[in-house]
Amino acid sequence: MLEITHVTKRYGMKTAVGDVSLRVEAGRLVALLGPNGSGKTTLMKMIAGLTCPTSGEIVFDGETVGTGTKRHVAYMPTEAYFYNYMTARDAGRYYRDFFEDFSMERYMRLLDEEHLDAGAKIRAMSSGMVAKVKLALTFARDSRLTMLDEPLNGIDIIARERTISLIRAHHTSQRALIVSSHLVEELEDLIDDAVFMLDGSVALSGTKQHIREQYGAGIVEMYRRIYGESEGNGNV
Repeated sequence: MLEITHVTKRYGMKTAVGDVSLRVEAGRLVALLGPNGSGKTTLMKMIAGLTCPTSGEIVFDGETVGTGTKRHVAYMPTEAYFYNYMTARDAGRYYRDFFEDFSMERYMRLLDEEHLDAGAKIRAMSSGMVAKVKLALTFARDSRLTMLDEPLNGIDIIARERTISLIRAHHTSQRALIVSSHLVEELEDLIDDAVFMLDGSVALSGTKQHIREQYGAGIVEMYRRIYGESEGNGNV
């Protein structure tokens, strides 16, 4: 479904993503892991077509990522991206105007399940409530690829459990999901594949089963090994 080939993104002299190559198949839930500044968000924005690689290529369903692929890719960024005047209902209408695969009915149902007032101003909501609105908007799309950038940040343990339940429900054989996070404990049971990013490059990638068989460790333990040792310039 998604093929990333030798992709690099530079901002001036800074390399945010360096020579990354990955494949993501339909039906897989991929965890994009690493601390802040490891290149996760930049890579996701390139996949979403929001910024272009400096070099390399990203292909989605046989088409180079760009305007044409955006209709199939749902991306939830970490940033708040709502206009000040918007209510939760306004945000849904905004998405409906932009995305043919957006279901207003599903969105309103998700808001109701999260006990969110559709008429409430988003700017007056807590960070946890805004996170729920963003998730509802994203999951109300019938996208082929869904990407969530740090969906577990800034929400309490109950909201995290609900978010994980939504991710499980959204995981089908026809859809691929990419979830970035540095909160790996909550994700380990969910994921099929893991990609560990370090200083803009892929330090390690593979299926959860392959990583366990080759390194004798689960995803959480590998996270400790890679990023604990990276602080001392060690290796996996």
